[in-house]
Amino acid sequence: MNTKNKTGAHALIEAFEIAGINKIFTLSGNHIMPVYDTIFDTKIDLIHTRHEAAAVHMADSWARLTGEVGIALVTGGPGHANAISALYTASMAESPVVLLSGHAPIGQLGKGAFQEMDQAAIAAPLTKASWVCQKTEDLALDFAKAIRIAKSGRPGPVHLSLPTDVLESALPLNTTMPTTSSFSAEVSITDTAALEILMSELHKSSKPLILTGPLMQSKPGRMKLKELEKVTGIPVVGMESPRGIGDPSLGAFAEVLSQTDCILLLGKKTDFTLKFAQSPGIQKSCKFLQIDPDASEIERAKKVIGERLAQSIQADVPSAIEAIIRLNNAKAIPTSHWQNEVVDAIAFRPEAWKKLPPKTGTMHPVQALAPLQEILDSHPDSVLISDGGEIGQWAQACLQAPNRVINGVAGSIGSALPFATAARVAKPHSPIVAVMGDGTFGFHSAEIDTAVRYKLPFLLVVGNDARWNAEYQIQVREYGQDRTIGCELLPSHYEKVSSAFGGHGEFVNDSTEVLPAAKRAMESKLPACMNIMIDGLAAPNIKRS
Repeated sequence: MNTKNKTGAHALIEAFEIAGINKIFTLSGNHIMPVYDTIFDTKIDLIHTRHEAAAVHMADSWARLTGEVGIALVTGGPGHANAISALYTASMAESPVVLLSGHAPIGQLGKGAFQEMDQAAIAAPLTKASWVCQKTEDLALDFAKAIRIAKSGRPGPVHLSLPTDVLESALPLNTTMPTTSSFSAEVSITDTAALEILMSELHKSSKPLILTGPLMQSKPGRMKLKELEKVTGIPVVGMESPRGIGDPSLGAFAEVLSQTDCILLLGKKTDFTLKFAQSPGIQKSCKFLQIDPDASEIERAKKVIGERLAQSIQADVPSAIEAIIRLNNAKAIPTSHWQNEVVDAIAFRPEAWKKLPPKTGTMHPVQALAPLQEILDSHPDSVLISDGGEIGQWAQACLQAPNRVINGVAGSIGSALPFATAARVAKPHSPIVAVMGDGTFGFHSAEIDTAVRYKLPFLLVVGNDARWNAEYQIQVREYGQDRTIGCELLPSHYEKVSSAFGGHGEFVNDSTEVLPAAKRAMESKLPACMNIMIDGLAAPNIKRS
């Protein structure tokens, strides 16, 4: 690299270009002005948000939809602190995100520098790695390292702090720059002999299942899982919901899970979503097999499952899937009765949902959501975004799309608007339907302004039941109808907030008007909010019986 008249910020931007990064989700601030100034003369686009957490959510959505690492750039101190909570959502979604945070100058640390704080320590619990760049000549290589860590093994967020003096200092002569390969994920080689033993054991069972985690729930990931199911003849089920085996998008899955006699945990954690692999959700006699990239997760599985864990292999999941497909010579196996049984259970939805009578004032969540399937079916690359508590579960039960981004195992809320904004950046021509609750709307409603400024249209559906319904349902269930407190909201006109920011707004309180209003919103070519008045019902608990 020619270092004449160049600073650390120039090295960082050149590293962006080597990595092929052309979109950065960001919010400006003092510490990162050197980066902004250097980006000015490049082809890198800055998507400038209204809150630092929104920048991280956008990077997360971008990563899940494109398969590329999402980059969030925020200022130091409070800006960094604002971004932190969104890292948890990305971490639990196994989403490769790099958070770049400005930082007080190294030369002033310990002296009471402006917005000085131990940023790396704050981010560490929620990231795969977190550190402060110490030298100007290390900036580009540190960034490449962050990308590589985020993509390798079980993907997840990484944090790198950028001190202002490191960014502004002159770049030393002969500074080493990363190459394209410096950004590549580290791939593990699956032990073929061990894999043959594992698959042989799985095929011995009469009702086997392969369970995967959030990593494989992207559009390409789910296509690969279908291929895996075809060549193994074993049902493959992806899990990424905080409702776990009760995930409404999996229908009556819990019924078939309780019948299985052998489960391959293919990157699926033995956590609360699987009820820690215990009965009654899973038979006490059920055998387990495991392929996972993390030694720590293998050890946890051994503690949780005990002697029922027959074999574990440490390997990254995509490589293991390819190895299994090669092992079976990529030949499809005839569909079994057990496979059909699992498919039917997952596809099941109550017949009563189809027979709901038209309703005005408020409507059943199914009436608010099911009509929107027509929009998602109109394009082969449409996007469904689901956020919120009970309304998010209804959305996942009622709607399907080739691309789906949800709040995930984290169970956090508030990400839908940033997710939708980044989804439009990633998918310029696809219909995007984002569903959220009225409580959720309050977290990042100002990102409608971001979407309007960048001309990023999408359909935002607010299920308005005038309360924090997930918490309300817990209180009713645990303490009684007469002991609900702190869950009340106003039936506010959220569609007017969208209009005030320059977007489109629709108020809907008639079930027959949902689809017409949605079509008007889509035709506006603006970020659009449909405020739908719904009954505050508990999330569906789907059972065939």
